[in-house]
Amino acid sequence: MKIYTGFGDKGKTALFGGGRVDKHDLRVECYGTIDELNSQLGFVNSFPLSPETGDIILRLQNELFILGSEVATPDERQREGFTEHIDGGRVQELEKTIDLLQNRLSPLKKFILPGGSPAAAACHVARTICRRAERLLSRLNAHEDVENNWLVYLNRLSDLLFVLARIINKESSTADIVWQGIRSPRK
Repeated sequence: MKIYTGFGDKGKTALFGGGRVDKHDLRVECYGTIDELNSQLGFVNSFPLSPETGDIILRLQNELFILGSEVATPDERQREGFTEHIDGGRVQELEKTIDLLQNRLSPLKKFILPGGSPAAAACHVARTICRRAERLLSRLNAHEDVENNWLVYLNRLSDLLFVLARIINKESSTADIVWQGIRSPRK
């Protein structure tokens, strides 16, 4: 099988289940951003992490692949034939993971800035990509109904990525960067 087909050379792409749309179509933006998030998580997982953290990120990458496939398939009947879905059970798993990890962290008393260790900083980038995916999916939902679980999933996932960034800092003995307000620049 060739990696290139030439079908997209005129700015069009095929959706799962048929139908061709412009490559700048909002649905394509949504699943493209989900793919970007998945790639960023792959980058996070390229750093030395604890096995548990690495496993969590790998699980999220697999779930994002499912989500991207669902978003790329506008026909609900075709999606019903998929073997795996982003549903309420997956959202509950995210919530359980957040609660489990949050219990290992000291409570936040101040805002923290994105950063710390390189892996945690990369995880914060993943969080912001996740928020963008959520905004795009919300915009798509304003034009056509999307599965509510997709929106909830991305909302919880961004929360989990924030907690994971803090966990990664803790595991690497790197302090979170506390927001100090406006200060004079470093000299």
